[in-house]
Amino acid sequence: MLFSYICNLLLEVMKNKVVIITGASSGIGEACSLAFAAKGANIVVAARNIEKLNLVAEQIKKIGVEVLAVKCDVAIKEDCENLVNQTITKFGRIDTLINNAGISMRAIFNDMEVDVLEKVMNVNFYGTVYCTKYALPHILKSKGSVIGVSSIAGYVGLPARTGYSASKFAMQGFLEALRTENLKTGLHVMIACPGFTASNIRNTALSSDGSVQGETPRDEQKMMTSEEVANYIVKGVEQKKRTLILTSQGKLVVFLSKFLPKFVEKQVFNHMAKETDSPIK
Repeated sequence: MLFSYICNLLLEVMKNKVVIITGASSGIGEACSLAFAAKGANIVVAARNIEKLNLVAEQIKKIGVEVLAVKCDVAIKEDCENLVNQTITKFGRIDTLINNAGISMRAIFNDMEVDVLEKVMNVNFYGTVYCTKYALPHILKSKGSVIGVSSIAGYVGLPARTGYSASKFAMQGFLEALRTENLKTGLHVMIACPGFTASNIRNTALSSDGSVQGETPRDEQKMMTSEEVANYIVKGVEQKKRTLILTSQGKLVVFLSKFLPKFVEKQVFNHMAKETDSPIK
């Protein structure tokens, strides 16, 4: 009876809540939008590509919840403020913010234009800062959740991903400090680290000159799916978890890096060097 009662409570946790998801036009963001909608939440999807975003919104409508699609570049403060304002105008509240929008890069730092690193930081780190800044007063009222979709690269520096790792380390530091600041406010902060996930983030990763990589250097079929990641994130929000580290490989790397950092560095180097056309020699 108790187990059944708890299960019923979890099923109702997200019902009629308002969830904002950035980077929602594809990958983990799209999967999260559908997963939270399936739990009965009203969804606000945000991304730069409004055409793809509207297609996601149509899928959400079929689930039977309300949805708002907002064109938003999270690297632009005004876009993030507009995203929050439109959400409040339509729904009057915000319960959960999923900071998912992100880009990657793949180049040796010595060969890379510094603009590439700045662009990655602007999207991955400052995008999280901007959206959280404008949404936070409303989330505090609902005692809701701020989520950062980070990466194992936020725990271990990945070679040829200096900008990406820097952005994820920064995101995690920001969210950890935010959590500590709000120990007595009821705010829930969760950092989700999926590990390698099948998505288009590697296809759109930036090269040394800022051009789009175009093709993934990894075998996407052997990775965790976006839908699997989304289900873990939904459960994490429902259960108010602090951290999600997904995949056994990711958990092992994070654990070993605390005690055997030099060993992990060598293993990570060798692993990343095996990628197709790896810039690591």
